[in-house]
Amino acid sequence: MKISEMKQSLAGLEAVNFRLPNGDYLPSHFHVTEVGLATKHFIDCGGVERRETAANFQLWEAGDYDHRLAPQKFLHILKLSERILGAEDLDIEVEYQQETIGKFGLTFDGTDFVLTSKQTACLAQDACGVPNKEFALPQLQIAGCTPGGGCC
Repeated sequence: MKISEMKQSLAGLEAVNFRLPNGDYLPSHFHVTEVGLATKHFIDCGGVERRETAANFQLWEAGDYDHRLAPQKFLHILKLSERILGAEDLDIEVEYQQETIGKFGLTFDGTDFVLTSKQTACLAQDACGVPNKEFALPQLQIAGCTPGGGCC
């Protein structure tokens, strides 16, 4: 999900709800403790230099059970964060504390924001010798046998 999509989604909501990939909801008293610019500059295992940039939201919960983040307040937080994020329409990643800090993608299902699982991957599979998962089965040639001929 991009920042512009989140703003559009928030504009039509009465309440802000986040749901984990397993279907559980974050407690309604969650906080958005950070909105930041996350830049990753790295070399993949094939030696290619890469850069990734995303808007990073950190969600947190405390014992203040009366706290509720209204959609308009969230939009205000996003407006304040433009000084840091700039004008680029960035993808959003979300951090949320579980056993350790979890990092998630984000989608919207029309009612709730849904945290999506992220996976690691090798970006240089050809350089690392990682086999392509897709492969073609060899065509068997049997003398005198044709499809529908009843010989197989």
